[in-house]
Amino acid sequence: MKAALAVTALFGGTVRSAHANEAADLPPQPGDRLVRMDDEGAPQPLKATDIPLASKPVRALPFAADDALLRDGSRLGRVILMRFDPAALDAETRARSADGVLAYSAVCTHQGCEVSEWDANGGAMFCFCHFSKFDPLKAGTVTAGPAGRALPWLPLKSENGELVVAGSFSSAPGVRKG
Repeated sequence: MKAALAVTALFGGTVRSAHANEAADLPPQPGDRLVRMDDEGAPQPLKATDIPLASKPVRALPFAADDALLRDGSRLGRVILMRFDPAALDAETRARSADGVLAYSAVCTHQGCEVSEWDANGGAMFCFCHFSKFDPLKAGTVTAGPAGRALPWLPLKSENGELVVAGSFSSAPGVRKG
C-alpha cells in the first residue's frame, strides 16, 4: 500500500509539474497580463503609462494572473512594447493597441535574435544581430535588413489600466523553416 501511494504521489507530482511547464511554454494567451521581463520579485502588470512614448521597446512576458503563472518557458512568447500617441495611429493600428501601446514578438524573423532597439530617426524597431528594421506603425513591416517578413504583432486591450493580451500573434513568431 505504501509503495502504491508513493508511486501515485511521484507520478501525480510529475504530471502536475509537466502541466505547469507546458503552460509556461505557451505563447501569450488572451487575458494574460504583460509584465516587465527584467523585473525581480512578484510580477507586476504593466500599464500604458509604464511604457515611454516613442522610445526603446520595453521587453515583456505574458503572465496568467489567475494562475500566477509567468509564461517564460519559450523565448517565442517574449514581447516588446512601444507606445505612441493614439491620435497618430491609423484606425487598424489603433484597434489592436491599448491606449497607444503596441505589442510585437521580440524574436526577429531573420535569424531569431532579439529585437530590442529603437531608431528614433528612422522610426523603426531593430535587431542588433543583422540590423533588420521593422516599422511599428505599419504592422511591423520590414523597412531594412535581411528579414524576409514582418514582425508578428499581438493585439492588446486595457483592463483597469493594465495591458492585457486580446488575441494571438498575427503570425508565428521567430524564423520560418523551409
